[in-house]
Amino acid sequence: MIKKIKDIDYINNLSNYKVTLNNFNKVIGYYFDNEIVGFLDYSVMYEKIEINYIFVINEYRKKGIAYNLIKYVIDNYDFENITLEVNINNISAINLYKKLGFNIIGIRKKYYNGVDGYLMEVKHDYFSN
Repeated sequence: MIKKIKDIDYINNLSNYKVTLNNFNKVIGYYFDNEIVGFLDYSVMYEKIEINYIFVINEYRKKGIAYNLIKYVIDNYDFENITLEVNINNISAINLYKKLGFNIIGIRKKYYNGVDGYLMEVKHDYFSN
């Protein structure tokens, strides 16, 4: 089940990433047996969405949770585009994003502690075809 996360302190202890809330930021969680096993932190800025961070607990990876969290955002917002950054060495994440229609549109040099990152984007009209 996917729903909005209210306990930010709890998810801030799940990973090294720290969620900070503001007027644009939203956080949804994937729940299994009433326990959060993954979350997606994203920002909605008018007609644009930026995925800030996605996390799934190790033992729940490769079960479609990340896919479903991103798909939830795609299906529940009217947007022009969604962007994200990903480490160029994170092949499984890149393949996931491509499966959801994202394309590489740029490179962020040394974005991840000296390692390049891809800037990826999916446009709303991708889903209209």
